[in-house]
Amino acid sequence: MTRFRASAAFTQEWANFDLAIADGVATITLNRPDKLNALTFEAYADLRDLFGELPLREDVRSVLITGEGRGFCSGGDVEEIIGELQKMEPSALLRFTRMTGLTIKAMRDCPLPIVAAINGVTAGAGTVVALASDFRIVARSASFAFLFARVGLSGADMGSAYLLPRIVGLGHAMNLLTLGDKISAERAYEIGLATELHDDDELLDAGRALARRLADGPALAYATTKTLLSRELDMDLASAIELEAANQALLMLTHDHREFYKAWSEKRPPAWEGH
Repeated sequence: MTRFRASAAFTQEWANFDLAIADGVATITLNRPDKLNALTFEAYADLRDLFGELPLREDVRSVLITGEGRGFCSGGDVEEIIGELQKMEPSALLRFTRMTGLTIKAMRDCPLPIVAAINGVTAGAGTVVALASDFRIVARSASFAFLFARVGLSGADMGSAYLLPRIVGLGHAMNLLTLGDKISAERAYEIGLATELHDDDELLDAGRALARRLADGPALAYATTKTLLSRELDMDLASAIELEAANQALLMLTHDHREFYKAWSEKRPPAWEGH
């Protein structure tokens, strides 16, 4: 266990999804295929807590998230969540909406690169989980629908109005978040929502290959890149350049940078160690 974890042990079992860790890759599989992997109160909370733990594990260098069956994630469970929300007081509703937002914040704050292998239906909160991932590898049968406004709620939910315009632009974001229409995988790829498009039977292999490449690479360099991309979204240019300069100078002192030069000199591939 890392010395920075203190006395709290890592969670050994997660009740609301499957987690497998092997060779530096943490694979999260949403496992309610009969409900198209709809999220429950507990699933939101578990994802929030998991993404807080993963950066502290010394055996994880990248994350792959996917769904079992015909869907990636169809959003919040209508029966188990929306029905229950009708009975809640405003203070409880605010606790819920803050919790769902913290799930997305935990994904963006997590320095590990996150690959989403998106298989089939992706709607509501599921689309925001996809947005919060760093890479969206999409099956041709997949679809996206930002459904919030279609159920009488704001299209801006869980950080969607912050993340989506930065991925697809303000015009596409306005259309997707306001109308909530379903779009195909091909359309998602055209507007930049999907980063890769694959045949259905190749999706998981493609997702695993990318997660494996990230885990085998210079992990600290990848983590720094993700962190700076997030931090610089709202900075002026001068501040961004200074932040990049300070971080780059520190990375020049790392094992992996020295290993690159040594490997280049010896005409061999680098043996990255992630520090």
